[in-house]
Amino acid sequence: QRDAKGQYLFDLLCHHLNLLEKDYFGIRFVDPDKQRHWLEFTKSVVKQMRAQPPFTMCFRVKFYPTDPAALKEEITRYLVFLQIKRDLYHGRLLCKTSDAALLAAYILQAEIGDYDPGKHPEGYSSKFQFFPKHSEKLERKIAEIHKSELSGQAPATSELNFLRKAQTLETYGVDPHPCKDVSGNAAFLAFTPFGFVVLQGNKRVHFIKWNEVTKMKFEGKTFYLYVSQKEEKKIVLTYFAPTPEACKHLWKCGIENQAFYKLEKSSQVRTVSSSNLFFKGSRFRYSGRVAKEVMESSAKIKREPPEIHRAGLVPSRSCPSITHGPRLSSVPRTRRRAVHISIMEGLESLRDSAHSTPVRSASHGDAFAGPGRSGRAESSERVAVIADESYSPADSVLPTPVAEHSLELMLLSRQANGAPCSIEEEKESEAGTPAAEAEGELRALCPGAGGLGPAQAQQVNKFVLSVLRLLLVTVGLLFVLLLLLIVLTESDLDTAFFRDIRQTPEFEQFHYQYFCPLRRWFACKLRAVVNLLIDT
Repeated sequence: QRDAKGQYLFDLLCHHLNLLEKDYFGIRFVDPDKQRHWLEFTKSVVKQMRAQPPFTMCFRVKFYPTDPAALKEEITRYLVFLQIKRDLYHGRLLCKTSDAALLAAYILQAEIGDYDPGKHPEGYSSKFQFFPKHSEKLERKIAEIHKSELSGQAPATSELNFLRKAQTLETYGVDPHPCKDVSGNAAFLAFTPFGFVVLQGNKRVHFIKWNEVTKMKFEGKTFYLYVSQKEEKKIVLTYFAPTPEACKHLWKCGIENQAFYKLEKSSQVRTVSSSNLFFKGSRFRYSGRVAKEVMESSAKIKREPPEIHRAGLVPSRSCPSITHGPRLSSVPRTRRRAVHISIMEGLESLRDSAHSTPVRSASHGDAFAGPGRSGRAESSERVAVIADESYSPADSVLPTPVAEHSLELMLLSRQANGAPCSIEEEKESEAGTPAAEAEGELRALCPGAGGLGPAQAQQVNKFVLSVLRLLLVTVGLLFVLLLLLIVLTESDLDTAFFRDIRQTPEFEQFHYQYFCPLRRWFACKLRAVVNLLIDT
């Protein structure tokens, strides 16, 4: 529905996956400017999308578990395993050659099982690509570990060992944001379960624990991180994002990660402002549970482990994705709507995963692997798979719950104006251009010498009524704000909501520097008027 919030969509997806430990995951989408966003669960889905439907979204890990091996359910560990495997493939999870060989061998064991000379000829590991680049020596090392050290391990055991090893690496949980430092050097900022990380090249140049981060804010393209280290040493790190939208996204990710990993309980979460000035800047509040609460809730889960449908590796170096996630049946359809969800798709290389850099686009033929082409998917299991490399809302052909409703409204309005009604005609028509729209408005408001006809008069009346309605709503809102301001400053109500507002530095500054002098001025003028009336 048009008013459905992000939480509804996320709960629908987690119910479909039979996933209970869902707080680690999120839904990501890309706007028309190629800027990535996390879907906010407290807001309407449609209002967050600046693109036209259908909308393309991606399910992925948002908060990496501090200890992935401690996750209660195997389905959760499997989904985190898929995410980290994608991070390894796209160069986000950096490691030494020996660690890389072991991680790749765990993936082989989990997804193709024990080494079998009849099924796995010499050089079989070279048919799979686990990293952006790897040599023949590394391929031989992977096969050697798979043959000799991992025989007999079940898929769940190999995945668990993979998670334990990945969790020890410095870049575990890194979701890179491209920036530049004050010297103009390129860098990637990231938030991990353990703190704030700055990467330059393949090296970690800064690591700051969450308890040392005192504040984060942004102004335009500039991101500030305030750090308080031992011996009362305070420093401010400054970085520059490519766009203001990318900087705001970086700031919001930082606020959410710090709240999730640092706080003891969600009741400690506060609304954060990006500026010190009252009524200026962005305000944001993390709305979920914190890590400690999630772990406590997971410990109380008591149910039969859900069935997991694992997918095997795709033996091709040309394939940009080494897995398509669990094979899932389609989400139940309504009569006119359908939702297709792909799992853990769309994690590209470190450079291409930048949250503000353009995402590579591809044609529909490249973006989708149809059942006829692959020859593997049955008709009942046809799920459109979208990789982030072709992650363009404009290219998407996925249906959406709001697409047809919007289309009906568009067609009705087009029919009323005598315009073409088919989608192809609508695309080819010039009515969508700004010049044509302006010309249409001019004709509606300034008709010819024949005067206003009944239809034109009705349109003008509707326009006047809408303007009057807007003015009334604006005056009403101003009146409500005035009443709220009087209650905040003059009343003795001590509710939690009013108390939090009164204790903010911005409100105190506004109260003493602006409101009190204004109140004294009004009181003085009122006394003067009263005295004048008494004298007369």
